[in-house]
Amino acid sequence: MNAARNFQKELDKIISGITAGETAKTAVTDGGELSAPRLFLHSCCAPCSSYVLEYLRDIFRITVFYYNPNISRQIEYRKRVEEQKRLIAAYNEKTTGYPISVVEGDYEPERFFEVVKGLEQCPEGGERCFACYELRLRKTAALALAGRYDYFTTTLTISPLKNAPKLNEIGERLAKEYGISWLPSDFKKRGGYQRSIALSKEYDLYRQDYCGCIYSERK
Repeated sequence: MNAARNFQKELDKIISGITAGETAKTAVTDGGELSAPRLFLHSCCAPCSSYVLEYLRDIFRITVFYYNPNISRQIEYRKRVEEQKRLIAAYNEKTTGYPISVVEGDYEPERFFEVVKGLEQCPEGGERCFACYELRLRKTAALALAGRYDYFTTTLTISPLKNAPKLNEIGERLAKEYGISWLPSDFKKRGGYQRSIALSKEYDLYRQDYCGCIYSERK
C-alpha cells in the first residue's frame, strides 16, 4: 500500500500548511509571534543530510540526531560523525535558515547485532535492513517525544538504495506508538539525491560506499 503513495506530495502539503500559518503544530512564542515547528531529524551521514538540511532549514528548527549503531568499525563511525558536525557548522555560518543543532547518540554497535541476530544471511535491502531502520527510528522517536519536538523523520529516504516506503511505514507505526508526528518523506525526489552529490562536492564531504555494517561492507 505504501509503495503507491507519493510521500513527497504529502510532505509538500505539510510544508504548505506550515508556511501558510495554518498548521496546528506551529507554536506561539511569548511575544505572540508564530515560531517554526521543531524537527528531530535522524541522519545517517553528512552527504545524505546535506540536501535535507538545505531543503528544510527555512521551514523547521532542526536538531540533527546522529545515531547509527549499524556502523561496525569505530574509526569509520568517528569519521562520519565528525563530517556531520563539520557540515552543520558550515551551514550555521550562513545567514539563511534557522540555526541547526546536533545531538550525537551513543555508539553502541552491540545493539545493531542484537536486533539483526538470525538475519545475517538476508540479502542487502531486506529484513535485516528493515530491523536496522526500526532500531534507529525507534531511538529517534523516543528522544523526539522526550524533547517535545513537533516532528521526527530521517535522511535515509534520500538514498536510492534505501526503501522509502518501508521507512515511512516504520516511521508512521512508531509515531502512533510514541504519540509524536512523523514527517513523511522521499527526499530523493525532485533531484534531491543529485543535489546531495553536488553539495558533497561543494563541501568536500567524505562519501562512503557502504552503509557501515559489516554485511554491507562484505558485499
